[in-house]
Amino acid sequence: MFVAVIRRIFGWWHVASIGTLVHTFWNGVKIGEDAEGNKFYISKDGKKRWVIFNGEIEATRITPEWHAWLHKIVDETPLEKPRTIKGWEKDHLPNQTGTVNAYAPSGALTEGGARKGTTGDYEAWTPGN
Repeated sequence: MFVAVIRRIFGWWHVASIGTLVHTFWNGVKIGEDAEGNKFYISKDGKKRWVIFNGEIEATRITPEWHAWLHKIVDETPLEKPRTIKGWEKDHLPNQTGTVNAYAPSGALTEGGARKGTTGDYEAWTPGN
């Protein structure tokens, strides 16, 4: 419990700080919530917008629709004006870097560290030529 309180006070990069929560309580109006449980707010004067993450604070966990609203690209929230999803679109994924799902090309250390050989259309540069 003590660690959770210290993390809440000083660990703003892990969870919303007490200051953020107090500011949100006094100055924010909840606009909506996304599928991951992230809560979106707007200031009472309508000038600022922010998000309180549900869990880890990671910007890529915000869907493009909410990102556009947060950055004032659009005025309507995804709740007010749902976007029609095209058949070719994939579901939103947060950044996979550092996870087992991260992309690793053939030359990556996790893939053995050996790159494929070059084809005849490439000539390596060497100093002095």
